[in-house]
Amino acid sequence: MANNYYERVFEVTASIPFGRVSTYGAIADYLTLGSARMVGWALNKSFSTKTGVPAHRVVNRKGELSGRGHFPSPTMMQELLEQEGVIIDNNKVRDFDALLWNPSKELA
Repeated sequence: MANNYYERVFEVTASIPFGRVSTYGAIADYLTLGSARMVGWALNKSFSTKTGVPAHRVVNRKGELSGRGHFPSPTMMQELLEQEGVIIDNNKVRDFDALLWNPSKELA
């Protein structure tokens, strides 16, 4: 596993399967270091420092696209998720519980 916190966040985020979502808090809990907010800060940096990190697959604990304002366009996060078959209603993932990927369970 990577040493740098941001790199660790990027590594876990890259493990989220196509068509699934995780949360900032689930990633923070898995890393046992930092907070959901720190995960968000790291993913915000992924746009300028690391390509290929599927930051669009990370939503808040309610399944809302709370990070959408940090993408190059305000609709990009939704568009990327919809390209993976995820249905979004009012900036929220439909069937959130069924699509939730928890790294503490999946990567254990």
